[in-house]
Amino acid sequence: MSYTALGRRLPSFLRRHILHFETSIEDAVRAFAAGVPTHALVLDAGAGEGRYSSYFSRQTYVGVDLGVGDSGWNYSELDALADLSQLPFRGDTFAAAINIVTLEHVREPQLVMAELARTLAPGGRLLLIVPHEWEEHQQPHDYFRYTQYGLRYLVEKSGMRIESIEPVGGYFRLMGRRALNGIQFFPGLWSIFGALLLGLPGVILPLFDFLDKKRNFTLGYICIARKSGGV
Repeated sequence: MSYTALGRRLPSFLRRHILHFETSIEDAVRAFAAGVPTHALVLDAGAGEGRYSSYFSRQTYVGVDLGVGDSGWNYSELDALADLSQLPFRGDTFAAAINIVTLEHVREPQLVMAELARTLAPGGRLLLIVPHEWEEHQQPHDYFRYTQYGLRYLVEKSGMRIESIEPVGGYFRLMGRRALNGIQFFPGLWSIFGALLLGLPGVILPLFDFLDKKRNFTLGYICIARKSGGV
């Protein structure tokens, strides 16, 4: 069962506990959208199937993707099919942009960051979320993982400035997620054994995440950046 399907079946509190990365992303997008003015243009760079479009119902949402990440996805609702390193928009167009767990899937992340900076209006804000400790996915289009320092380098080199970078959980949340990942290796009737062996650690380990103060072991980072200029 995919984590998306699993999330639909879990009670809200348990979903938030187990699928911490996914719910943290949703919280970040919701908070970011609340700060974008009504009717403003918002770019979702790497939109996939546009799963975050509903958060921007007050704004004008523009979804763009290359459309190669997942063969089972429906890309027909996108506003444009395009390489993120060559966005088909004029400069200073968007009041805000989001790039959600997409930067690992582009071959030239610096070019993509430069394009996001170019198309943002002066003072425009970017919500950027990247993985740090994550399995390969959407192969073969999976190229990079990011530290907070690599992320800062890419953002600042593009001419934007960092407002915040936050890790998504620490060591114990990471290990809890890895335990749950392991259930997939127990096929058929063995899946019951796998669930018993790894399911309990997957639920219990995140409870100890407060012990990791540095959070050098993390699932990923949530970053907010701003283009210079504007009011």
